[in-house]
Amino acid sequence: METVETVVLVHGLWMHGWVMRLIGMRLRRCGFHTTSFSYPSMRNSLSQNASVLSQFVAGIAAPRIHFIGHSLGGLLILQMLGEFPESRTGRIILAGSPYNISCVAEKLSRRRPGRYILGRSMLQWMWQKPPACEGEYKLGVIAGSRSIGGGRLISRMATPNDGVVTVEETRIPGVIDQIVLDVTHSGMLLSAELARQACSFLRYGYFMHNRKDARSN
Repeated sequence: METVETVVLVHGLWMHGWVMRLIGMRLRRCGFHTTSFSYPSMRNSLSQNASVLSQFVAGIAAPRIHFIGHSLGGLLILQMLGEFPESRTGRIILAGSPYNISCVAEKLSRRRPGRYILGRSMLQWMWQKPPACEGEYKLGVIAGSRSIGGGRLISRMATPNDGVVTVEETRIPGVIDQIVLDVTHSGMLLSAELARQACSFLRYGYFMHNRKDARSN
């Protein structure tokens, strides 16, 4: 079995695993082995994708497996752990994931074209009771506060927000730590600061709330 801890990277809605490539590269510089999971975010239900993710994780030869999910990807990770518990689970980071129903998604879901845009996975999350997280997993949450994004054209959003998801929508009871960065929803995928914060949480279990410390880590 591999001795290097592995980080599974899970993309968000309408995306593909390659969008996590830059984050993966930066995490490898921190000493982590990374692998990306791709899934049909619109066509399959969340439970269907959770089953495939579980099989993907089962095939990873590593003593400890961490997870980072962007947006819907974070919700998929929680769904997978709720339906298919993984004993090797280490730390989990959700970046811009609307654990509490997104006002943008809620407005889109009112009409058929909007429901099509959201896809089956996001709609399942909205229509079900979220998996319990408090005390179950070592969770860290990263939210964005740079309010630039298409969500503002769809719904009136509370501040702060990342242009798609509000900070309040990312909050989860019982998380170990949460940090808000000056990034947009999509910009999280390119952010060196987010990667530094992720390395800190994966290694130590907390984010570096002092920017100077974060940069030296």
